[in-house]
Amino acid sequence: MITIIDYEMGNLRSVEKAFESLGFAARVSADPADIASADKLVLPGVGAFADCIANLKKGGFVAPLLAHVESGKPLLGICVGMQMLFDESEEFGRHQGLGLIPGRVVRFPSGMIENGERLKVPHMGWNNLLLKKPSPLFAGVDDESFVYFVHSYYCRAANDDDVAASCRYGEVEFCASIRHDNILATQFHPEKSQTVGLRIFRNFGEI
Repeated sequence: MITIIDYEMGNLRSVEKAFESLGFAARVSADPADIASADKLVLPGVGAFADCIANLKKGGFVAPLLAHVESGKPLLGICVGMQMLFDESEEFGRHQGLGLIPGRVVRFPSGMIENGERLKVPHMGWNNLLLKKPSPLFAGVDDESFVYFVHSYYCRAANDDDVAASCRYGEVEFCASIRHDNILATQFHPEKSQTVGLRIFRNFGEI
């Protein structure tokens, strides 16, 4: 069973439907007790970091999530769900994350120029992945495949070895995916990334 944490922040149903379309048993759950029976766990996230981490704590999900990771079972973070795995974020102040991945979440610089044009923040739309290290998420995924991003902040990993894939936006090459033991995550949205995204979900389901 793949359990998708419902803490009122994220594209929950679209993630659930993507897994179900691939033949995997998936459920959206707002009950922390369901995490204990999950074979795999998905932590989605949309919105501001502080709101996401506050809702995660309010819902009683932090302790069972950490226990899931400690047990060695797979965890997939998506977008802000990936950012919350890090030590802290600078979004609208300084906010503590879950501390599972060393590093912090920072904002794209303002005023970036590419080909004579000012780049917008948030970074929104299709961009290509630069695969850095083996990850089960990217089995059968070609280097420079395009995926869909929507974010103004990005993860700056303390250890390069945790970066499974990166992406370039303007002057910044940022972490697009991490792999740290049984923790996997993407800054992009697989559920919005069409064929490549479905392949990534299939790979996670088959771990």
